Amino acid sequence: MHDSLPAEPLSHGLKQRHLTMLGLGGVIGAGLFVGSGAGIAVAGPGIVVSYLIAGAIAMLVMRMLGEMSSAMPASGSFSVHAERALGRWAGFSVGWLYWFLLVVVLAVEATGAAKIANGWAPGVPQWAWVLIFMVVFTGANLAAVKNFGEFEFWFAALKIFAIVTFLVLGLLAIFGVLPDTSAVGLSNLTGQGGFLPAGWSGVVSGVLAVIFAFGGLEVVTIAAAESDDPARAVGRAVRSAVWRILFFYVGSMLVIVTLLPWTSMKPGRSPYVAVLDAIGIPYAGQIMNIVVFVALLSALNANLYGSSRMVFSLAERGEAPKGLLEVSGGGVPRRAVLASVAFGFVSVLLNLKWPDSVFLYMLNAVGAVLLFVWALIAVSQLRLRRRIEREAPETLSLKMWAFPYLTWAALAAMAAVLVLMLFDDSARPQVLWSAGATAVVLLVAGVRELRTRRVQ
Repeated sequence: MHDSLPAEPLSHGLKQRHLTMLGLGGVIGAGLFVGSGAGIAVAGPGIVVSYLIAGAIAMLVMRMLGEMSSAMPASGSFSVHAERALGRWAGFSVGWLYWFLLVVVLAVEATGAAKIANGWAPGVPQWAWVLIFMVVFTGANLAAVKNFGEFEFWFAALKIFAIVTFLVLGLLAIFGVLPDTSAVGLSNLTGQGGFLPAGWSGVVSGVLAVIFAFGGLEVVTIAAAESDDPARAVGRAVRSAVWRILFFYVGSMLVIVTLLPWTSMKPGRSPYVAVLDAIGIPYAGQIMNIVVFVALLSALNANLYGSSRMVFSLAERGEAPKGLLEVSGGGVPRRAVLASVAFGFVSVLLNLKWPDSVFLYMLNAVGAVLLFVWALIAVSQLRLRRRIEREAPETLSLKMWAFPYLTWAALAAMAAVLVLMLFDDSARPQVLWSAGATAVVLLVAGVRELRTRRVQ
């Protein structure tokens, strides 16, 4: 594996604890705290199975990514792996698609956080809150990378504390230990149409509703390149993050559907708030609002970091303007941060001005991109594993399970999700728009490839 890139000029200020928390925090967001209500509404208690299936796919992808990233850490992570495995067109395409995904999602997070803040301080308009968040997090990302790591560490710690507290309270309520509660038994899991009220098609709809909540895990492999010992750090972070996230997600869904009848769930309302209200926790709505607010800001911070490192890595390989390569004395790619913020800011303005037209098209254009990125990770791993075994087997400190069978199984599962999305009226626009965005990026990559060959 010695077609390696030059040593990263970036700082190595991230510690193991930063990476572990980044892996956990990057993925625990509003999708879990609020969006899970929509999943419960379509799948009933079967949402637990939906999360297990979606989590298993995410887990396999992270294991593949962990294998490649520990063997050859790089700030471009899977974009670099795709380039090594499949050629420049693949590295260019997956890098730019992922960057676009992060800066568009960043707008959703900034706007969501601004709406909550506006509820607390109605005198300050929503756009002003967005401006404040963007300035604060741009500052955090322009400073030394360890500042970003610290921000993310404490944000993630608060979210994890909130979920663990929720799980403990939920279990106590289920067994009737809390004051004014009696053991609920399994009536909510077996009543109202049984455990799978909508059958397996409900479980599948649930997978479509929740699989994208696992996006964000990839950022930890991007960040690993800025730690002291990237190969070991990424292996550890991937191992701990994936199992804990599966436990948090599946555990909290199990608590929710055991405690409350699934028919009482309303899309758009946090099922976590519904549970806390039901077991008599005062100010449950406000407490959850604070947690969701922190979750949104944490995801905004992580996405800003991830997008800047991805575009920096693209510039390093000649796939983005060379001007983005300037690195500060502290090892921060400042221009890459500013470029990502600038585009993120444009996305926010479009979201505030045209949420149901221009921005909705952009959001749909990245809706299924995560699955395309994951699929390219799997294909890259199929190609690179053989090469690493041949050329540098000693670097395989973290191996994909049951290779190549589970890699192929993950690819088949992702293809199945995409096909099912095509037959789902609400998800179809996302697949079609995302396929369009991917086709445009692939076309640009193809044209660049042809030009390069002509020059040679």
